[in-house]
Amino acid sequence: MVDLKTSYLGLKLKNPLVASASPLSEKVDTARRLEDAGVSAIVMYSLFEEQIIHESLALDHFLTYGTEAFAEAITYLPEMGRYTIGPEAYIEHLYRLKQAVSIPVIGSLNGVSAGGWTEYAQKIEQAGADALELNIYYLSFDPNLTSAELEDAYVTLVGDIRAKVSIPLAVKISPFFTGLANFVHKLTQAGADGLVLFNRFYQPDFDLENLEVVPNLVLSSSHELRLPLRWIALLYGQIEADFALTSGVHTGEDILKAMMAGASVTMVASELLKNGVGRATEMLSEMQAWMTEHEYESVTQMKGSMSQKAFGRPNALRRANYMKELSSYSFKS
Repeated sequence: MVDLKTSYLGLKLKNPLVASASPLSEKVDTARRLEDAGVSAIVMYSLFEEQIIHESLALDHFLTYGTEAFAEAITYLPEMGRYTIGPEAYIEHLYRLKQAVSIPVIGSLNGVSAGGWTEYAQKIEQAGADALELNIYYLSFDPNLTSAELEDAYVTLVGDIRAKVSIPLAVKISPFFTGLANFVHKLTQAGADGLVLFNRFYQPDFDLENLEVVPNLVLSSSHELRLPLRWIALLYGQIEADFALTSGVHTGEDILKAMMAGASVTMVASELLKNGVGRATEMLSEMQAWMTEHEYESVTQMKGSMSQKAFGRPNALRRANYMKELSSYSFKS
């Protein structure tokens, strides 16, 4: 029997399949079913900064940026939709999940500014969370806000929370940074134990009949695996942190690729939302079957084996392979 055990944020996990932040953790019964299906840890759905603000009425730098008065700033807050649960109820639900399952439960905070984050990071720790994931998201459209200022704000936020909690800390970021390697290095220096690559933003659409901006949720596909796969393969061995690969994990083969790139775990939501919690069992079986056929004894054995650190041709992960990729495509007129 192959050994699927892995370690992430200092947590000893039975396999690399983690349920990512999503509606999957909204019900205690579903969390139990995830554990029964083989999932090794659960990331709670996110507590959004907007929820904290609605309760505490404490806006700070980014959400008040460019406003003249507090009352006007409140109008910038989005409709909360299904996320009407208050922060205290979130903490209570986290506590119930911890009592219901034996696998690790990771809390999740989603926002951009210090504000109430520090306080609720501490409350999440006190509720028994095994770790905390910071899902940092700020869409900058102010031409006066530089990329350096934005990155510094992220790094400061991580440092502020690191100073207040003792549980492991992971940071979930987008791929939209010019100097990504340098940025994640700064995050680890600020206290991040792990990096979750990448945040998958949901893009709104336009309703032409009603002339409205409307939400449009599209689940991921395996094709989206390539972006985080490439970056983890490039960063593994250079950045002192655990990597979690998220976006595009739908099969046992996808999990295997992530491990070979250097990820410690993969985080899955779309596949389980679309095809049911039981799909986790099938994905792990697919992974085990491949490892047995190819004579791999453990996940540890394959981890990072296709990364830049170990790969014999690192340029295949960088720009040198670009022209070869383009020239390989044959156009039929």
